[in-house]
Amino acid sequence: MSSFEIGLWSFPILIALIFLRIPIGAAMLLVGIVGTYEVTGRWVVVLSKLKTDTWSTFSSYSLSIIPLFLLMGQFAARGGMSTALFKAAQAFLGHRKGGVAMAAVGACAGFGAICGSSLATAATMAQAALPELRKYGYAGGISTAALAAGGTLGILIPPSVVLVIYAILAEQNIAKLFMAAFIPGMLAAVSYMVVIAIYVRLKPESAGHRDRMPWRERIPVILDVWPVMAIFILVVGGIYLGWFTPTEAAAIGSAGTGLIAWAKGGLNRRELIACFKETAVSTGMIFFIVLGAGTYNAFLAFSRLPQIGAEWVVTQGFSPMLVLSIILLLYIIFGCIMDSMSMILLTVPIFFPIVTAMDFGLPPEEFALWFGILILMVAEIGLITPPVGLNLFIINALAKDTPTRETYAGIVPFISADLLRIIILTMFPAISLVLVRMLY
Repeated sequence: MSSFEIGLWSFPILIALIFLRIPIGAAMLLVGIVGTYEVTGRWVVVLSKLKTDTWSTFSSYSLSIIPLFLLMGQFAARGGMSTALFKAAQAFLGHRKGGVAMAAVGACAGFGAICGSSLATAATMAQAALPELRKYGYAGGISTAALAAGGTLGILIPPSVVLVIYAILAEQNIAKLFMAAFIPGMLAAVSYMVVIAIYVRLKPESAGHRDRMPWRERIPVILDVWPVMAIFILVVGGIYLGWFTPTEAAAIGSAGTGLIAWAKGGLNRRELIACFKETAVSTGMIFFIVLGAGTYNAFLAFSRLPQIGAEWVVTQGFSPMLVLSIILLLYIIFGCIMDSMSMILLTVPIFFPIVTAMDFGLPPEEFALWFGILILMVAEIGLITPPVGLNLFIINALAKDTPTRETYAGIVPFISADLLRIIILTMFPAISLVLVRMLY
């Protein structure tokens, strides 16, 4: 069997291991080790790669941004910022048709701006919003679906941990990727609100009514969210004004969020230790997946599968947009069986050489930014696509009184909006690139 054939066979084997519930990091590590031995025939090569790749990967300064953003999200959740965001959004949207569900989506967008994790955003906002949605008579399906979809804004609104991983893999500027994601992320939030508005008009019984809040009651609620706005402006604004690097911004954001949470009384000694523990566990899980993906991708490099695949696609004369469409479709399918982080770590080293070898009419850097945003968008669709969308499982675990089939039915309009948005962003790359072009 040739090296190329070994590389091809590794995919079904890897998927089979994942279906057998072997952790994806361990599955990629195992396939990578065995595959490297099969291609090279020498264990010394395998052990040498494990030693050097582990050191070079985890000594990377860029990776330190991940635990810092995760810690910032932990501080924000325990500092009551999620509840404050939801109350502020509800003060302005709650009286409209479907307004409480729209407020939940808006709060998810705000929380995503200081969290960077989809699953954490979904879980945290669900705890704040589900009681209010029940109180005002919202049906279980639209409630859980809106929160599951809103949770995806955690990786769409910068800062985003998934974008950091893509930037490292594709060797792109993290700050530029954050800026490129801003408008698509806002479009996602608006599209989800439009879906809710249409849904409750087609099914009036699915949403109750909430009275309009007087302005004298809105002002204190607005003032409660100033810490979130301050942290977001400091972190994102500081990056683009050149005050500090993305990693330094993550450190400052974590420290600032922690101080605010402590000042609000939500961060005592026990909670602080819990934040560090949760961050350490999440970081360890992500880094183990990074190690497994690095080992697997090193094996693919030995097999020359990405290079041969890129050469084959180019020589076939396929349309660049056809190739891109197939890749995006594969991401949606992969998203149904694995999380976005693992999916990007596994596939970007394979697909990126293929698409960069084709002419999309964009400079190389702009294309890499645009491709990264498209990947991010289709990755979040996988988080809410039945039957294995991770956000759906998280929300249904918290909303035990809502049958899973109702959530699945309720999520369909949101997925439709996502697919329409993907088509628009694919046809018009300038939507993702306009802010990057203006600022750089």
